[in-house]
Amino acid sequence: MPPKKAAAAEKKTLLGRPSNNLKIGIVGLPNVGKSSFFNALSETDLGKAANFPYATINPEEARIPVPDARFEWLCDVYKPASRVPAFLTCIDIAGLTAGASTGAGLGNAFLSHVRAVDGIFQVVRAFDDAEVIHVEGDVNPLRDMEIIQTELRLKDIEWVEKALDNLKKSGRNLGSTSLADKAKKEEIATVEKILKTLTVDNKDIRKAEWNNKEIDVVNGLTLLTAKPITYLVNLSEKDYVRKKNKWLPKIKAWIDANNPGDPLIPFSVALEERLVLMSPEERKEEEAKVGATSALPKITQAGYSSLDLIRYFTCGPDEVRAWTIRKGTKAPQAAGVIHSDFENKFVCGEIMSYDDLKEYGSEAAVKAAGKLRQQGKPYEMVDGDIAYWKAGG
Repeated sequence: MPPKKAAAAEKKTLLGRPSNNLKIGIVGLPNVGKSSFFNALSETDLGKAANFPYATINPEEARIPVPDARFEWLCDVYKPASRVPAFLTCIDIAGLTAGASTGAGLGNAFLSHVRAVDGIFQVVRAFDDAEVIHVEGDVNPLRDMEIIQTELRLKDIEWVEKALDNLKKSGRNLGSTSLADKAKKEEIATVEKILKTLTVDNKDIRKAEWNNKEIDVVNGLTLLTAKPITYLVNLSEKDYVRKKNKWLPKIKAWIDANNPGDPLIPFSVALEERLVLMSPEERKEEEAKVGATSALPKITQAGYSSLDLIRYFTCGPDEVRAWTIRKGTKAPQAAGVIHSDFENKFVCGEIMSYDDLKEYGSEAAVKAAGKLRQQGKPYEMVDGDIAYWKAGG
């Protein structure tokens, strides 16, 4: 008998909502530059930038195009009537203050807004300006990061304790060996592990190791510290241009110690606010003059990646479009992003990679080289795939 094939490694379930329509929230203390950053990012004046806390009371939302050289190249090749890039949905959330987890400031509203997003842009202020007040009295990004981490953890602890309490109440008589009782016991054990991670290990949930069953429980609790964080350090224009700031090494050391692996991107709201008012040509000139470029494309891309989002393209003379899906999405579900019928009546996908199209120059040449592949239901989409879907009647 032939030897048994080794079982395929179990596919890792992703932390967070199983959706393609994910949102990222801009979080930080009051007056660190969140609304001004949001305005520059969205090229709007939606977030009311003002020099007092809670200028943004109702979360404002904007869809930010995600820069992608592949998309631009495809548009040059197909010259479509319509071009639709991938978008990142971004939400400006009111400032958080110490004590928010117990309802201080706009605490409860703020934390429910954070709960409703899938990832976090944490804006940290590292510039001194007598004109812009700081809610804590002076500028200290490490203290600000501590405040936010503490408040998010405290709220999670409160929610997890409540969930554990309810589970134990409903599971008082778990004496039987039935599958339902076994599952309930496992769930209680996982929630206890979650609580220990937050309280004893002093770790954010996303920084602990979880198996797939545990991730399902974590996802059911929609915890704040399970959400990916990208730290955005707001510098003065001068510091950003010269790439030096006394706080940056300390912030990097804090992230390495507390949340290793989380991205850190320095930027300058002051510079972005100036650049956003200019035409693309003027912007290029100004960037060359000051010797620094806008960080917004990098920030948008980092936010998109932090949510485990990838994109595939559909191309033709009518439209070139990028479709956003989660990493690990199978072909029928990817097709379903366009229309539910494509998923329900899925036959196959004709798929080529962007790299192949770029190398061979045309669809006909890709086909002639045998690089156009017919993929069935098990196929897992790869970032940059170009797809044509076939669905039954």
